[in-house]
Amino acid sequence: MSKPTHTPLEKYALLSDMRTAALVSEEGSIDWLCMPRFDSQAVFTALLGNEEHGHWLINAPGGHVSDRRYLGDSFVLETTWTTPTGTATVTDFMPIDTDTRQYEHTDLVRMVRCTEGEVDIRTVLRLRFDYGRATPFYRYRVFDADNNLSEILSVAGPDSVHLLGPYLTLNEDTNSHLGEFTLREGEQLEWVLSWFPSHQPVPDSPDYSRAREITLRAWEGWADDMSYAGEYREEVRRSLLVLKALTDSQTGGIVAAPTTSLPEEFGGERNWDYRYVWLRDSAWTIEVLVESGFTARATNWRHWLLRAIAGDSKQLRIMYGLSGERHLPEFELDHLPGYEDSRPVRIGNGAAEQYQADVVGEVMIAMETLRIAGIDDDEFSWDLQKSILGFQEHMFDVKDHGIWEMRSEPAYFTHGRAMMWAAFDRGVKAVENHGLAGPVERWQELRDALCEEILTHG
Repeated sequence: MSKPTHTPLEKYALLSDMRTAALVSEEGSIDWLCMPRFDSQAVFTALLGNEEHGHWLINAPGGHVSDRRYLGDSFVLETTWTTPTGTATVTDFMPIDTDTRQYEHTDLVRMVRCTEGEVDIRTVLRLRFDYGRATPFYRYRVFDADNNLSEILSVAGPDSVHLLGPYLTLNEDTNSHLGEFTLREGEQLEWVLSWFPSHQPVPDSPDYSRAREITLRAWEGWADDMSYAGEYREEVRRSLLVLKALTDSQTGGIVAAPTTSLPEEFGGERNWDYRYVWLRDSAWTIEVLVESGFTARATNWRHWLLRAIAGDSKQLRIMYGLSGERHLPEFELDHLPGYEDSRPVRIGNGAAEQYQADVVGEVMIAMETLRIAGIDDDEFSWDLQKSILGFQEHMFDVKDHGIWEMRSEPAYFTHGRAMMWAAFDRGVKAVENHGLAGPVERWQELRDALCEEILTHG
């Protein structure tokens, strides 16, 4: 295989405001960001193409990264650049908003501070809406001439992005904005990039110091509730924070990943859009959260689940959108070459139409985990569980596509049949151990039939 041309995935850092997420390369380039939600169109898409498809670079020419870390238990990222003449720190974060605004918005803050000597700083901002296809229309205004602050308003269809910060010049050949600055010890630069609907007025930009303090407090306050005290505590703590970062704070939905079309193998075709809520993955996440002391927080997902699957249980999906959307049509973006030439780049996920036999089992196990932890079912939640067990019975002899979402002829998968067994088993336990009402004899009969089948044919 030829030498990789993209930044290795392990060299990216994650930023999140629990509505969407950005990926920042070790070189200081934000190469992926969808606004305002995880599943929105990207404004920076270099991850799946190149710089022409949108990115935002801040670096110190002639220098190197000497340190890179998150502040405490947060997703506030600090990157230290060391040059022959001095050092500077770049702080990147997405503010967790505690203010009430009249419409949806997303903010991204980038600050550079010289901590020693003198450092040259360079920034390149190339905004491209619609996954790199649409170059926006720009408008400019000097905000504060004494402090060299200006505004850039970028508009393309329903989307607007507002940038407030030190003045940047437009390179008309590349349609990118450039800035070169020299900072001395104690001096700093701040930019705030905000997405908002184009039919709304420009929102107020958050104050850097206040937004940083609120964001740090929010992340660390959540992490303080963790009860896990076993091996690899710090690694587990950071992993739980990542799960929180992938949880939509408004709906409670947990996306499988903040990205689309990263390949299972370089140059391969198994490149899927994972910016949706899989029942299976979410159920596993809930089990982990409960085991780590976040029982009350895990109920947000249960509320999401009950809303998403409410209705005809025979129409149960394996995945949903962040708000419980049922239809996630899949299409391809031919203008993007893909990460390491891995095509096609896909938006949406056709597997949403598949039947996967294991899903009800994972959901029922998660619900049992919540019951054991002391979160009792109400009439609504238990009725829906009985309903999806009815769906499982209805699909008892139907072949499925399996946990790996095979796009071939359906078959009986041992894993799927075992999870069907688990679904009926948790229904039985809910009746026997928690006093809930249900057709326990029928569930026992189906459970025992699956046990015999698996031991004979699995």
